[in-house]
Amino acid sequence: MARPVRSAEIAELRAFCAAVDLGSLGRAARLLRVSQPALSKRLRALEAVAGARLVERSPRGVRPTPAGNRLYLEARKLLAQAEAVDDLMAGLSDDQMPIRLAASHTIAEFVLPEPLVEFERRHERHLSVELVIANSVVVRELVTEGRAEFGIAALEQAGVPEGLQALEFCEDEVVVAVPPGHAWAKRKQVSLADFLSTPMVMRDPSANTRRIVESALRERELELAPPLAEVGSTTALRETALSEKAPALLSRLAVRDWGPLVICRVRGLSFPRRFVFVLGGEEGLSTSARALLAHLQAHRP
Repeated sequence: MARPVRSAEIAELRAFCAAVDLGSLGRAARLLRVSQPALSKRLRALEAVAGARLVERSPRGVRPTPAGNRLYLEARKLLAQAEAVDDLMAGLSDDQMPIRLAASHTIAEFVLPEPLVEFERRHERHLSVELVIANSVVVRELVTEGRAEFGIAALEQAGVPEGLQALEFCEDEVVVAVPPGHAWAKRKQVSLADFLSTPMVMRDPSANTRRIVESALRERELELAPPLAEVGSTTALRETALSEKAPALLSRLAVRDWGPLVICRVRGLSFPRRFVFVLGGEEGLSTSARALLAHLQAHRP
């Protein structure tokens, strides 16, 4: 038996099997998202390679010839293997690409280190996580623009921007923290007047830690004293508070692991907030990113 001049192409076999499955060239073309003339051309090319008519065309549609029936059985097996290879290739691509996660300073510095180490330890293969640290406003922008697969940000009163989804991560609170030698360190609370009149170390104005306090005070027609210092990260805020022996406004999540700093409540005021996962939708995440999201959901603080 003479061998064909070339092997059948996967696209030609897909066109043939789709036509047999659906009994219509038009429906097969729509399924494969090609024009009907393009699909017919693939069938003619396949028949030329096979050296036999594979389908019979009639006003009622198409059906396989005896030769077509024999080819169909083997072609279906080959297409199943090809789809398995496609899935594997997609999985390999997911594995090789780093997971791009954006997180606020507080979460990145004081919550994520242990869960991320545990995530990599649990996986036999290395899963690379590229962590982008920014304030919550920028985190949302990165996810919106597709420059991060998902993020962890403080939830604003207005919610998340259109097109994004928010999933609960953890509760938090902005608190006043002081070095142990500060006059407020032995108090359980400070008066509102002391709180408002004392210059403190604060984050930059765009940080959620700063904005949530100022927003709560504006509702009462109150405002803070000018800051003693403004810094760009939670770690820098802590170091400045210790070196200046001054109060600082920062996250309770950050204070819990810092022995030298002492939380001091403000009488009659609290500044609660929530952190959420921000994503465009779980269906848009890579396999590795979905695994990381599930891991972080199971290890919330």
